[in-house]
Amino acid sequence: MRFPNLFSLCLRQWIGILAAGVAGGSLSSCATLLTRQQVVQLERTAGLIEDIKTFGKTLGIEPTEALNRTARERPALSMLWLWMQREGTLALGAPIDIRTAIGYSAETQRVHVEQVYRVDGYSVYYRQGNEFADSRSIATIGFSDEPIVRRVKVVLHEDLHGDGNFAQTWEIEEGIVTPLGSLAAVEYFRWKGDENNLQSAVSSVSDERQASRELTALVAQAQKLFVRETVANAKQKVLALLGDYPAYRTQFERQVRGQHAPTVLEAKLSHDLAYYRYFESIATLAELAPSLKTLIADLKSIPAHATHAIVDEYLHSLRNRYSAAAN
Repeated sequence: MRFPNLFSLCLRQWIGILAAGVAGGSLSSCATLLTRQQVVQLERTAGLIEDIKTFGKTLGIEPTEALNRTARERPALSMLWLWMQREGTLALGAPIDIRTAIGYSAETQRVHVEQVYRVDGYSVYYRQGNEFADSRSIATIGFSDEPIVRRVKVVLHEDLHGDGNFAQTWEIEEGIVTPLGSLAAVEYFRWKGDENNLQSAVSSVSDERQASRELTALVAQAQKLFVRETVANAKQKVLALLGDYPAYRTQFERQVRGQHAPTVLEAKLSHDLAYYRYFESIATLAELAPSLKTLIADLKSIPAHATHAIVDEYLHSLRNRYSAAAN
């Protein structure tokens, strides 16, 4: 997740409530007191992160300062990200309507947002996290507890966000970085000769590819429903369609747990489309390319201010080039 710009927006109805709630529980907090076991755990995590960043350089991924330090060295800066999309619309060819974030000085595990209040005319989706593409993002105990495949994927993903790697607009860059981070994680475990985690990483990519295909199909149906139905009816029908897309439904339901599905819908679909729009195309290119390092180098040629149409055309040209070279 690239660290987003903070917008000065007219959200007085509810953002003040959220900010006050977060601040009240966190802004005065100090660095977490660690047990000896946690200190050892963070030391191991720091070693893992250094190893991942070293590996990333073999693929042409320039390392960044993101996750370069741990909770032993400085307090956590966490983020509350919010995405808002006008009800009855999806961010297909344009950026999501509103994207903003609130930073707070506590680990996300210690500050839980109970509710996002309704904002008239908008769908709202939120997410909390400690991992983002900024030097203020540190490895927490919570991150250390994550499965190793996810940790490897996150470190590579955030490094790929570095301007030395990719510097597109958010909705373009996330679509490029997300599949590359997952594919690079597979190569990391192959590099380490870690067969068990290699298989887990391969399965993770397969699951993401399936979810991305299902998301694309669902979004196409949702767009048609929003055009011909009332907003309320369209929302109900789109949510009912989730049952036809089990891989994406599992991801959707896990990530919106505690949020109101009809309120979340348009913002969540638009958010996910930004992350997974190019997943299948780039995963297919990785199967055709001479190497992942070559693919990453070629994708770095995408212009900084590319549109979706430009990216689609560029990916198509890469597929033709790789296919021709293989024949």
